Amino acid sequence: MRARAVVVNAVLAATLAVASSAAAQSPEARFGRWKLKSEAPPPALNIMTYQPWGDGGMQITVESTNARGETSTWGYATLFDGEFRPVQGRDGTETSVVFLTDRVTQIVTRREGRVTQMIINKLSEDGNTILNDYHNWDGEGNYRLTQATYERIH
Repeated sequence: MRARAVVVNAVLAATLAVASSAAAQSPEARFGRWKLKSEAPPPALNIMTYQPWGDGGMQITVESTNARGETSTWGYATLFDGEFRPVQGRDGTETSVVFLTDRVTQIVTRREGRVTQMIINKLSEDGNTILNDYHNWDGEGNYRLTQATYERIH
């Protein structure tokens, strides 16, 4: 468990160092609605909506429907300053976001004070696709990497 904490802290420190040089980046290219590219049959659906928030920030809302038709909505706001802010719809969870480059953000999620996920969110050159690399750690410190692609729907 201690080794996991060292690895997570090292990754966060390295990316925050890079992020400090990208702090002036702008979120406008992401504004809009994005649909998860998935082969899951309906009613499964996942839509992310990015909207302006605060002074240069962004509000992110995720609406999803699973294969059984159960829906959920959650979201968070960020100023891309690395500050953790609460996630609405997910008790005990907070998120921090920073720009790493003009097209790449790092999103770190903590639950009950423990880092559980880091997402590297990459906007394509044409601005119509987002690729997310999900770095996940469970309660025992086990690591798993998954990816998801979102396509702009308007």
